[in-house]
Amino acid sequence: MASETAKRILKEVKPILSLDRFEAKRRVIKLYKAWFRQIPYIIKHFDIEYNEERCQAKLREEFTKYDTIKDIRVIDMLVIKGQMELNEASQKWTTRRGVVKYFDGGGHIDPKPDCFMAKFLSGKD
Repeated sequence: MASETAKRILKEVKPILSLDRFEAKRRVIKLYKAWFRQIPYIIKHFDIEYNEERCQAKLREEFTKYDTIKDIRVIDMLVIKGQMELNEASQKWTTRRGVVKYFDGGGHIDPKPDCFMAKFLSGKD
């Protein structure tokens, strides 16, 4: 009985955007190309010190990070988030700091100072 309920629930799940895996793949490739075309404008507008090749490599890395995902609904959600981020960057709604943080690899966190002199120089107690 539990397996019948599970089958019924799985059948009732509606797709978000894509009906099959090929359509989802097409959407991902379309989003990748849109980001790829937008990189020179992002570099110029936000005055990023990175060159196009480095930004393209970071873009490729972001897209290949999720290449193991097979669920079409999850792929569609990631595509929607990517489209929103692209729209924010192209409409110049994001800040320079956010864009640099994205292309910098997520930023880095400075370690806490451990000795007295390091705390004193950094202005921490």
